Amino acid sequence: MKLVFSRKGFDSASGGYPSPIVDGVPISLPIPVAGRSETTYGDLGLGELVERVTKGRLTAGSKCHCDPMFENGRCAFGQTGAAQTHLERQGVSEGDVFLFFGLFSDLAGRDRHHRIFAWLKVEERRPLGGHPSPQDQPAGFSIRHPHTIGTWNDNNCLYLGPAGVARKATDALRLSVPGGLASLWRIPTWLRNAGLSYHGKVHRWKTPGILKVVARGQEFVADIGGVSDAGDWLADILRTVNAD
Repeated sequence: MKLVFSRKGFDSASGGYPSPIVDGVPISLPIPVAGRSETTYGDLGLGELVERVTKGRLTAGSKCHCDPMFENGRCAFGQTGAAQTHLERQGVSEGDVFLFFGLFSDLAGRDRHHRIFAWLKVEERRPLGGHPSPQDQPAGFSIRHPHTIGTWNDNNCLYLGPAGVARKATDALRLSVPGGLASLWRIPTWLRNAGLSYHGKVHRWKTPGILKVVARGQEFVADIGGVSDAGDWLADILRTVNAD
């Protein structure tokens, strides 16, 4: 079984700011785009929030890349290009789990840190190709998925399946060490033995339970099949995300 830590939402490079935690709820803001989207922040009910976070640089009418997309307990997540090639080489497919994480802070921009905000268990991996059509829109989603719009790389693909989105910014879903750099993670000790793609250099595994993550990159993959304690850890994460 593959476990994928998948970076999504606003950060200093995409959007320019962290996504906010509002009244204890982490809200992942989709990145802004110029094309291949029919969705604005206003369509998602995020217009006022994105204007506040970006100090008016983005507005309710600005288009965004709404992906991953969550609705009725399911997720449609698109990937393409080098990131999709990486997932393919790692063998990510049906039965594997994505843990979506991003950069978050309070509304004033304080305490920037990475945290898990959602998950997806892959039920179907659907290749779309470079020229998707409206017929490729996945059933059960009311907003047009961006990976079904326009021209993409030939390996353009959707991952579909049951999912959950965190309703609370609990400490259990925080990846970054409190008071430290956002890129310095607290991780379960079994992850070093399981291995994590893009993190093969010894210096990144500082001390037991601490990892210095790479600055960029979207998908980090670990093969946790047969790894002691990995299944229990993942089950606890999914329960925490799903908790009211």
